[in-house]
Amino acid sequence: MAAFEILSRIKLTSCTFRVAGCIVNGRGFKIPNYGRMYSSEKKLVGFVGLGNMGGPMALNLINKGHPLIVFDVNPESMASLADQGALLAKHPADVASRADTIITMLPSNKHEELAPLALKVGAAFLDAPVSGGVNAAKGGTLTFMVGGPSGEVEAAQPLLLAMGSKVVHCGSVGSGQAAKICNNMLLGISMIGTAEAMHLGINLGLDPKLLMDIVNSSSGRCWSSELYNPVPKLLPNVPASNEYKGGFNNRLMTKDLGLAQTAASKAGVATPLGALAHQIYSILSTHPKFSDLDFSSVFKFYDSPDGSKS
Repeated sequence: MAAFEILSRIKLTSCTFRVAGCIVNGRGFKIPNYGRMYSSEKKLVGFVGLGNMGGPMALNLINKGHPLIVFDVNPESMASLADQGALLAKHPADVASRADTIITMLPSNKHEELAPLALKVGAAFLDAPVSGGVNAAKGGTLTFMVGGPSGEVEAAQPLLLAMGSKVVHCGSVGSGQAAKICNNMLLGISMIGTAEAMHLGINLGLDPKLLMDIVNSSSGRCWSSELYNPVPKLLPNVPASNEYKGGFNNRLMTKDLGLAQTAASKAGVATPLGALAHQIYSILSTHPKFSDLDFSSVFKFYDSPDGSKS
C-alpha cells in the first residue's frame, strides 16, 4: 500500500521514525490471550517491518510496557510478536487507523516524499535511521539519528529510548538519513579494510586471534575489527561466527553505499573510497552465494571469491 494511503487514514498530530509515524487515538488495554496489562498512559504504537532489526526493536517496546499493533509481509514474524502480546494488523492501513504513533523499519528511503504528505494530513514526521546493527537492536542500545522539528524529536524520545540508548537530533527532516549514509559509507570502507588486513595477516602466517588483539590495541582499531570482526570464530554472537547468516546483508550495504554515492554526486563531493566500496559490495550483492549474507562476508569473498570455500 502506498504511503499516502496509509497516512491518509491518520487522524491527529505528531509522528515519528523512519518512514512514517503519527498520532491517532490510542488507549490502554489488556491483551486477552497474553495477560499483559498496559498503562492507560501509554497509547497504542504501530510497528511496520519486523525483520532482523524491526523484530527486536518491536519486542523491546513490548518489554518496556508499550502496547503494540504490528504488520509485516512475513506472517511468521508477526506470529512471534503476537506470542509476546502484540496485536496483529491485517494490512498497513489497519495499523494507521488504530495506532497513536506509527514506526516503520523498512528497506526504503522515501522520507523526502513522505514528509510533505504527512503534513497534508495533519501529521508530523521524523526520519530516524539507526546504527548499531542487530546485536544493538536486540540489546536496546541502538543510536537514532533523527531529522525533524525539535519539539517532535523531544516528544519521540521515550519511544526511541525504549529501543536504543542514544538519540541525536541532526537537524531538519532528511538530516537523519544524511548522517546514516555517511556513517554507513565509512562502515563499508572500514569493513573492507578490516577484512583485507586480516586476510593479509593470516596469509603471512599470523594467528587470526593474535592479529585481532594486536589491531584492537593499536591504531587500526575500529568497530569492524573489535565488535564485528569478519573472521569466523574470533567473536561470539556475530554473523561471521554463524556462517554470515543474519545481520545486515550485502544488498542492504550496497543500497546504502549507492545512496552515499548519489548524495556525493549531488553535492559535488569526491568519495573515491566510497565509490570503490560500492563497487565491491555491488559484486557481492549480485553474487548468488553472497547476496543474502551479512556484509562482513567480504572477508570470505577475499578468501574465496567464488564462495566455494567454507
